[in-house]
Amino acid sequence: MKTKTIFIFLILLIITSPFSALGQNGGFSGEWKLNKEKTVLAENQLFLSRVTIQLKSDSLLTTRVYENWNGEEYPFEENLSLDGKECKIVIYDMPRTTKASRLNTDGSLIIESTTTFYNDNGEDNLTAKETWKVDNEGNTLTIDFTNKMSVGETIGTNYYNRIK
Repeated sequence: MKTKTIFIFLILLIITSPFSALGQNGGFSGEWKLNKEKTVLAENQLFLSRVTIQLKSDSLLTTRVYENWNGEEYPFEENLSLDGKECKIVIYDMPRTTKASRLNTDGSLIIESTTTFYNDNGEDNLTAKETWKVDNEGNTLTIDFTNKMSVGETIGTNYYNRIK
C-alpha cells in the first residue's frame, strides 16, 4: 500500500511540474511589439517599441528596442537577476543601474532603473519604475511605468502584442 501511495505521488509530481514551471514565467518569454493603437505615446520622446524576453526562475534577459519619432531604433540587452540585486551596464555612453523582482501575489515583474545622461544643463538621471504583467491568455504584455527626470514626471501604460 505504501509503495502504491508513493508511486501515485510521483506520478502527480511529474504531471504537475511542467505546469508549475509554466506558471513561474507567467508567459513573459517571447517577442513583444508595441500596440500603437492602444498605447498613448508622448510626443518627441523615445518609446519602447519592441522587447524580447527570456524569463527563467532566477533571471530576466531582455533585448529592448527603443524608437524615436523618426523611426530610428536604439536596441540594448540587459541581463538581470530576479532577487533585487543591482545590475550595472552602459548604454550608448550612459551608465544604467537596474534591479528586478517578482511580485508573488500576481506574478508581475517590477523593474527599477536609473540611467545617467548628459544634456545642455549637465548631468541628469532618468529614474524609471516599470510593472510588467501578462494577461491570462498570454497575448498582451502591459507595462505600467513612471519616469522621473529633473524636468518632471511621466506616468503611463504601454501595451504590447506577442509576435512570437
